[in-house]
Amino acid sequence: MTPPADDTPDLVQKARGGDEAALATLFSRFRDKLERTASFRLDHRLRGRLDISDVLQETFLDARQRLPHFAAKPEMSILGWLRAVLTQRIVDLHREHLGAQARDVNREVPLSLVATDATTRCLVGKLIADQSSPSEAVQRAELAAQLSAALEAMDPLDREVIALRHFEELSNGEAAEVLGLEISAASKRYVRALRRFRDVLAGIPGLGIGAA
Repeated sequence: MTPPADDTPDLVQKARGGDEAALATLFSRFRDKLERTASFRLDHRLRGRLDISDVLQETFLDARQRLPHFAAKPEMSILGWLRAVLTQRIVDLHREHLGAQARDVNREVPLSLVATDATTRCLVGKLIADQSSPSEAVQRAELAAQLSAALEAMDPLDREVIALRHFEELSNGEAAEVLGLEISAASKRYVRALRRFRDVLAGIPGLGIGAA
């Protein structure tokens, strides 16, 4: 049987022309990838308060309002653009829920995350499981500080390519677009970054994660 033709390019063209039905179809096709991005990028302190499905619904509404912006960026793929809209939505949610007026949320997890890079904070949040008892919380905070320092010693681009490929599960081509790299360069960068990342994990005593 001949496989059906991929109508994604046609749908993208329609979306660029303002077709909201085409946008809805495209959003549905890329929903799994966007869900992984949201799950990784959303601050761990908000995961019990915000439903990922709601975040994605808000993202779709944002994308629908910004369709003219997509039309003005012919160099962007539909996934790259939707991911950018989602990232901005997450930034807005962080500002809304973790700002100065949401200190009760900040106190929920006594975690001394000194990381200044957002991707580092996401990586730390994924790699260190929640602990319940006070002693476990202290140990978790100490591990988080060590892991943050080790990750921030990596090249920022290496951290980002690990996040995109390993945690968001983007393809090499998709990661290359996000990073603004040639596909071959992104592939080489990932191999090098993965080796460094494994070294970082193996070098943190008590983390419970060895070099893969």
